[in-house]
Amino acid sequence: MDEQLFFKKLNSLCTSKEIFYFLSSLEVMSDTMASGALQKISELEVDDNGLKNPALLENEVFRALCFQFEFESSKLSNTGLLNAFQALIKLRIDPQSTLMTSLLSESEERLGRGQLTAEHLCALGESLLELEGPSCAMLEQIVNHMQERDIKSWSPREIVMVYKILEVTVREGKQWQSLLNRLNGVTLRAASQLSPNFVSVILNSLVALHQTRAVLLVTALCKHSVQHVPYFTDHELVNVLEAFLYFGQKMQIFTEALERHVPKSVHTMHPQTVSKVMQYCCKKMILSKPIFDAVAESFISSADRLTTDQIAAYIIPFGTLNYLPPSASSLFKKLETVLHTRLRHFQPHTLLNLLHSCVLIQRYPINFLPKIFSPYFLQKLQAQPPGLNRAVMSQLTQLFLTVTLECPFYEGPKLFSKYQLKAFPTPQSSLDVHLFKRVKTGLLYLLKKRIYFASEVSTPYFYVVDIEIKLDEEGFVLPAAQLEEVHRRIALCVDGQNRFCAHSHNLLGEEAIKQRHLQLLGYEVVQIPFFEIESLQNTRKIADYLHKKIFPCTYGLSN
Repeated sequence: MDEQLFFKKLNSLCTSKEIFYFLSSLEVMSDTMASGALQKISELEVDDNGLKNPALLENEVFRALCFQFEFESSKLSNTGLLNAFQALIKLRIDPQSTLMTSLLSESEERLGRGQLTAEHLCALGESLLELEGPSCAMLEQIVNHMQERDIKSWSPREIVMVYKILEVTVREGKQWQSLLNRLNGVTLRAASQLSPNFVSVILNSLVALHQTRAVLLVTALCKHSVQHVPYFTDHELVNVLEAFLYFGQKMQIFTEALERHVPKSVHTMHPQTVSKVMQYCCKKMILSKPIFDAVAESFISSADRLTTDQIAAYIIPFGTLNYLPPSASSLFKKLETVLHTRLRHFQPHTLLNLLHSCVLIQRYPINFLPKIFSPYFLQKLQAQPPGLNRAVMSQLTQLFLTVTLECPFYEGPKLFSKYQLKAFPTPQSSLDVHLFKRVKTGLLYLLKKRIYFASEVSTPYFYVVDIEIKLDEEGFVLPAAQLEEVHRRIALCVDGQNRFCAHSHNLLGEEAIKQRHLQLLGYEVVQIPFFEIESLQNTRKIADYLHKKIFPCTYGLSN
């Protein structure tokens, strides 16, 4: 049968049974036709879980095909040899069988003799990656042969295959940076033509190869990925999100693409993909209400099928970014039900992170705090990395402070004093030095003397107040060092951009709970957000602004 007619007929068949019937009707076929049939069978019979029907390997026609390839490997065309090798690997044929060792040996000989075209080198490289993994010495040979070809003429498939091989050989200690630099340059020119799969694979390789200097290429691929968001598979989207995180990329157009895609697809997306989307938003401080609302709805309906790490990944960003979705009541009711059922399955640090994120948004896990404060749980926390470092102890302290201030009805065990911090480390909410300096200059203009306010004041309640002003009973400002006759304390929270969600006036959870607790501890909290002060041009205008914010009733000031 004519090859063109053969492949037309083959591609119209839908089951391996039909293919075997069709092949048995032919008297003669070329090795290219036979390898094409094996490839078609592998496409139909292999899915993510492996071979669907192992019995097909015992089929007479299938065994006859394998016999031909095993005993006539030296007579096969390059295409027939490598396509058959690739298909048989997918069909999970034993790598140690005489069939596979025969095909591998013949491929190695032809590679050594330089008989393989770039396309054939690609096919062999892909097969070896799947068959033998990182220790395959032939991969290095393939890269050496590829280097001899004109890199500018490589197809996208060839580019992708070389990235994959380099990723593996670099892990083996090989150095290919000069080739990588050339490859990165060629890929940059081809970036806009790459398919969703190729964009994802290359970004994944760039992460694995630590190509932090390939800024232009990474930026181009990230920009190009925007149009592919609806078409990425779950695995591909995870790769892209990991690349955005690793390379520090943040694009509003990418966020907007996610906002269009995730709400429509969240119920069919793999939970690990949803977890990665939430991790991306959380790390980049992106409060995307369309995404968060959709994820909340998804959690309510699918929480019972999630792993404990996925549960934490879905919920923690709500606390970190200080957001309650419209379905908050159902969301946290579902979370409580899941915790009651599966509490003992959570790793200690995962559970602490989860419960701490809840109190940031005033959702109090009262029923689970006795476990958190128990000596046994604290020992488990200490035994597992990162142990009881300052960040972990600050979470414990903040949980303890929350139940003390916000849940007076809590009667369970309290946190032992040795686990309580004297001051919170708040790296995300650290002071905006430039904004802080402007506010202090304005206060000095307003209050006339520096003695009337103190900055970065440690309180007995673990929190550090940005600026503290003390007033007597009549409302007069007292020297900051004075301890007697203090009737009121004003805490100025100088909130720079790093205390808010990205492109938003929404305070982060850590800062929101601090201001809430300071109020409950008796402070009058006055928020000085960056977006109210950044447009004020001079010290006098800043002083007028501070006067209205701090002393709206024009309290008497000491001179």
